[in-house]
Amino acid sequence: MTDTRPKLQGLIPDSLKPRSARIFLDSLEVMADIGFHDFEIGAPQRLLVTVEIWLDHIPPADSDDPSLAWDYDFVREQVEELASARRYNLQESLAHAIYDRVAAMRGVRGLRVVTAKPDVYPEARAVGVELTSFAGGPPHWGTM
Repeated sequence: MTDTRPKLQGLIPDSLKPRSARIFLDSLEVMADIGFHDFEIGAPQRLLVTVEIWLDHIPPADSDDPSLAWDYDFVREQVEELASARRYNLQESLAHAIYDRVAAMRGVRGLRVVTAKPDVYPEARAVGVELTSFAGGPPHWGTM
């Protein structure tokens, strides 16, 4: 069978070339024994965890090889393991534990970890902590 689809190679301008690649786990719900108030100790709370990982390479457009992909299950399992591993007084402590675990993985160029307690204030969506490997907005590294 002959492939009659148009070939895009060479038709996409350099200004539209992908300059970064990011994978993310958005608002994973975990239960964690977290907080330093008396009513929080020993009473696991719902926590939402977001992990954004900027990759040190951009997979080629024609690559469909699973061995080149990040394992989302592994990232999720790491977050769940850390959230249930021990009691945390502070969201900052859990966020740092997740951050350090993911930052040590191969291929990480930039990282953002957010933890949020959605059930603290009825008038707020959540209260939380964010750690990033960059200042300000998302990273801008230029061409790769």
